[in-house]
Amino acid sequence: MKHPLSRLLAVFSLALPLCFAPSAGAQAPAKVEQFTLPNGLTVIVKPDRRAPTAVHMLWVRVGAMDEVDGTSGVAHVLEHMMFKGTPELGVGEFSRRVAALGGRENAFTARDYTGYFQQIPAGRLEDVMKLEADRFARNQWADEEFRKEIEVVKEERRLRTEDSPRALLYEQLNAAAFIASPYRRPIVGWMSDLDAMTPADVRAFYQQWYTPANAAVVVAGDVDVAEVRRLAEKYYGSVPARAVPPRKPRAEPAQQGIRRIEFKAPAEQAYVGLAFKVPQLATFEPSAEADDALALTVLSAVLDGYTGARLGRALEQGPDRVADSAGAWNGLWGRGPQLFVLDGVPAPGKTPEQVEAALREQVARVAREGVTEAELNRVKTRWVAGEVYKLDSVMNQARELGSQWALGLPLDAGERLIQRLRAVTAQQVQAVAAKYFGDDQLTVAVLRPQPPDKTRKPRTPPPGFRH
Repeated sequence: MKHPLSRLLAVFSLALPLCFAPSAGAQAPAKVEQFTLPNGLTVIVKPDRRAPTAVHMLWVRVGAMDEVDGTSGVAHVLEHMMFKGTPELGVGEFSRRVAALGGRENAFTARDYTGYFQQIPAGRLEDVMKLEADRFARNQWADEEFRKEIEVVKEERRLRTEDSPRALLYEQLNAAAFIASPYRRPIVGWMSDLDAMTPADVRAFYQQWYTPANAAVVVAGDVDVAEVRRLAEKYYGSVPARAVPPRKPRAEPAQQGIRRIEFKAPAEQAYVGLAFKVPQLATFEPSAEADDALALTVLSAVLDGYTGARLGRALEQGPDRVADSAGAWNGLWGRGPQLFVLDGVPAPGKTPEQVEAALREQVARVAREGVTEAELNRVKTRWVAGEVYKLDSVMNQARELGSQWALGLPLDAGERLIQRLRAVTAQQVQAVAAKYFGDDQLTVAVLRPQPPDKTRKPRTPPPGFRH
């Protein structure tokens, strides 16, 4: 199973089902082009003429990890406020105009970046570029709009986090696993910080980080590179340049001993999550850490990358099964430190401690006995199939290019990743299983279920709930 942390850590899904295949007659998209405007804005273009549609995305290299204590959630709140107007556009007018063009739009905030997107008929690209450039440069709103929207964000936190025992558990797991890294704070923010947030906090974050040198425009679909360049220069080129603030390093100190937390909440089942600190893939240049990060990704797929993988067979099947579900995920890359996560839901009559022991035993077994070439070939085949499938989605192409840029990776990171993963050996997988799963890298979080509150009514999404 995949859990909240896995979704937060994931940049790319590398284990798409084999039943997804490229459509008949699919052709390879044209070469990706990248250029930089004089004000520092990066523009990335990927023509794909298979359908008369285009995706326009604005990526800003700022997310929850760039916040400071006391203002957690401000990156996400700003994302909401970006829909509240400019000197020419009133509240909600941006969305209404995109809809009138026959398009759809939304936005998202992650730890490492913030993104805004529109999918429109290709002939409407100029219209959305004009709209997005305007709000990027001149976002403005009244204090009263902030006071209304912050209540929407608070309700979003209640709906998605506080009403979910596992989401609350992973908030606490992150806070326990990381001490110095800003990854210890939730993207949506702590409720106390949302309660104390002011319009000035949000405007200051916008002025600090929403500058051309810290942003990229990604356009994919039925477009011409020269025309995209012309439009980018016309609409984004006039945005004033400002320096990107220096980012101070916040290195995570070495962990010395296991960390454990317990969380009690109304829930039907217990749950256990094990988070191990592991190296990240920061470059494609050969290095011991990069090789280990790739091997750990292969290990996660061997454990839980397909139906009938090791964790499912060992923990979920048979009369003596210990888990109703079990999973594994490796955080391969990001701007901050990464975790390898094992998790499971105890079967009836079993305890979280038994599931924890069984999960760790499966990794220890790989460390002792290794993995088979058949297992390696199976997961590698699935990755290749997934990469081919992604070419069928213009939105996926744009999201991949934008996230690669935000993380400081090359434009061909997806292709290079597959090449490197295909080269991982069984010996490398066995070696990382033996190296990174000791107590000194481990934080364990256990959900202890409590009786449900029968008087509590289910929440409904608030007005303005977008994503």
